[in-house]
Amino acid sequence: MIVYNTDTMNRKGNENLTKLLDFTSYEESVPGLLRLLRAGAELARQRQILIKPNLVNASPHPVTTPVGCCEAIVKHIRRCSRARVLIAEGCGTPDLETPAVFERLGYRDLSERLHVPLVDLNQSGTVVLERGDCEILPRMHLPSVALDSYVISVPVLKVHSIAGVTGTMKNMMGFAPPEHYQCGGHWKKSFFHTRMHESIVELNRYVTPDLTVLDASVGLAEFHLGGAECDPPVRKLLGGRDPLAVDRHAAELLGLDWRSIPHLSIR
Repeated sequence: MIVYNTDTMNRKGNENLTKLLDFTSYEESVPGLLRLLRAGAELARQRQILIKPNLVNASPHPVTTPVGCCEAIVKHIRRCSRARVLIAEGCGTPDLETPAVFERLGYRDLSERLHVPLVDLNQSGTVVLERGDCEILPRMHLPSVALDSYVISVPVLKVHSIAGVTGTMKNMMGFAPPEHYQCGGHWKKSFFHTRMHESIVELNRYVTPDLTVLDASVGLAEFHLGGAECDPPVRKLLGGRDPLAVDRHAAELLGLDWRSIPHLSIR
């Protein structure tokens, strides 16, 4: 077991900047957003890029990230970078394992067609990190692949029953292995449910996205696992390098005041 003290580790140089683009199709809009973000040169410098969708369970979009969105990201990366590309997730649902979720949502087919490895973060090899500024998570078990990769978070726009909004910061919960964070609860990441907002903040001190492509083409207006869709559909893609700025903007797209959502206001 390898333990890293991360008090002085900070590999992010994020700009407090987001970009919003009208959604027409993933094939057209995803490359358009990445061009707006001027991500090409940054992607070209990477050796390994990890695409992290939100696949909490096997429900179709807009509960989960559609495979077409990730496919468009993979194709754009390969036009400008020689980096190894992975798609990685650790599902939260108690009744399925991540490979089954990949299969049901079309990610297995994408993997075979484009030769993109799929990584089950719930079963991936971990390291232990330590931070002196974390009360809830002073030690954190994380997949080593999270630390070895440039992370592109690809969440979907949703209201969340506990967190208020589920965006790119909360999407990092997929990196938490159930062996350490199920803690006897029903869901695979149930540790985080007791003090959700503080846990999201502390988790993002350990692992936070380098870049976000947030799918706001539809949006869930009431509940993160179903319920009413946004009416009319939001029909946007939102992106940026600062996850806090992205999630604040995402809350506004849902008609929410981000100041009322603790994890968006206490960091």
